[in-house]
Amino acid sequence: MSAMRMRSDAMKSGPDRAPARAMLYATGRNEQDIRKPLVAVVHSWSDISPCNLNLRELARHVADGVRAAGGTPFEFNTIAVTDGIAMGTPGMCASLVSREVIADSIELAVDGHSLDAMVVLCGCDKTIPAAAMALARLNIPGVALYGGSIDHGRLDGKPITIQQVFEAVGAHAAGRIDDARLCEVERRACPGAGACGGQFTANTMAMMLTALGLSPLGLNDIAATDPRKRDAAHRCGELVMENLHRNLRPRDVLGPIAFRNATRIANATAGSTNAVLHLLAIAHEAEVALTLEDFETASKTTPVIADLMPGGRYTAIEMTAAGGMAQVARELRAAGLLDDAPTVTGRTLFGELDAADPAPVDQQVVVPVARAFKPRGGYSILYGNLAPEGCVLKLAGKGRQQFSGTARVFESEEDAFHAVQHDAIRAGDVVVIRNEGPAGGPGMREMLAVTAALVGRGLGDDVALITDGRFSGATHGFMVGHMAPEAAKGGPIALLRDGDRIVIDAARRVIETDADIESRRGEWRAPAPKIARGALAKFAKTVGSAARGAVFEI
Repeated sequence: MSAMRMRSDAMKSGPDRAPARAMLYATGRNEQDIRKPLVAVVHSWSDISPCNLNLRELARHVADGVRAAGGTPFEFNTIAVTDGIAMGTPGMCASLVSREVIADSIELAVDGHSLDAMVVLCGCDKTIPAAAMALARLNIPGVALYGGSIDHGRLDGKPITIQQVFEAVGAHAAGRIDDARLCEVERRACPGAGACGGQFTANTMAMMLTALGLSPLGLNDIAATDPRKRDAAHRCGELVMENLHRNLRPRDVLGPIAFRNATRIANATAGSTNAVLHLLAIAHEAEVALTLEDFETASKTTPVIADLMPGGRYTAIEMTAAGGMAQVARELRAAGLLDDAPTVTGRTLFGELDAADPAPVDQQVVVPVARAFKPRGGYSILYGNLAPEGCVLKLAGKGRQQFSGTARVFESEEDAFHAVQHDAIRAGDVVVIRNEGPAGGPGMREMLAVTAALVGRGLGDDVALITDGRFSGATHGFMVGHMAPEAAKGGPIALLRDGDRIVIDAARRVIETDADIESRRGEWRAPAPKIARGALAKFAKTVGSAARGAVFEI
């Protein structure tokens, strides 16, 4: 590498760069360190939640791997907004916005110092797609590593996750559990470091990193508190240096096949609907054509073969013990539902699968395609007079394909949550939550507080919910999100009224009403921005449709 010109030469080489070298000496680096390739080790460590709690420690092991392979590491910290804490509060508006801020901050730190390569450590929901977006945007040799899932708690001899805490809130409001039981659930659900333990958004997107080829197969599966995670981090430090020497870059692996594989794995594991939003955003950065219809194709042709929470029985810890991502990919490959593609390891995905350890013969978490738990993936893309640009239906846990009912319209998540908690929602209702889209929210909040409260009150299979906001990966039930265009932009959801009949039909891929909503358009007025200053206001002014990933469109 010393005979090659490095990106960092622009910052460190030649007589005129003496001031930069002087400042680097002040950080404890010596002349030899400065001459080596300079590698960013970027992470979203924070001690406000378990999701990112171990990333600073992992960064030290990445740095050791970089040094061992002949590079000089530099550590950077970016932000994180933890959905599990912000959920149901105004703070949740910051969550999706943080995805863009994190990607931007990585770009600015790495480009601002002309660094040669980077390893990105990520933990909770938005840090993961942001890592992939930054890697695709910068397109310098890089590797992503997920900090790992939290271990599950245990209650009554059964594993529990944060999902059960949200549902316990609804059960408590309904009088089905008392204060002591709610306290017991909340104290037992989260035993230590790591991101939420079901196939929620974090674990879904960690799989997407591997499916896209940006993370080595198997390393993201390792739990946050597993001692092997330190070895995984060290390996990523070595690997980024190998990729620097062979000039292997993220866009060398981020091709159409990688995205097709990712959409299939998301469906095969009944993963979070946020995968739709985030994969669209990553594809935008990689300049790969990806549309909502690609997700419908994947869902229609890929059965659910992993029995994972929120709709299934098992947590990410149990998934790892059953063979992890590799076992899902093996079964899909055996059925002809996965294609070979390059990865950051230098081997192809199939080469990585062939080298992976076999799954335990008695595992029950992942089954062959011929014995799938459901015949199609966990969501469907719908259109109609309520969503001309499209929306995402999260299919009910019991495989329900159709729902018709009467609209109950709410202008915010808080209003809907209040109605649920005060027993104002009945079986057959279609709860409509609008003005929670990317621009209208702003920030496209997740509706987990509402959906979990419905489940906790025993209404999960008896009502539907539609919103221009999003859903947590922990959400289950008959739910439609990402309604586009959103209400704040004059989308048809803005024209609905209480009592309108709504039909949601996955078989026909339709979401519609027989009400004459267009006759109401003359009465509609765009709502005033909820926030006039700061990051959220900037986001609201520049964000595009959820149908295109809710990315900045400037």
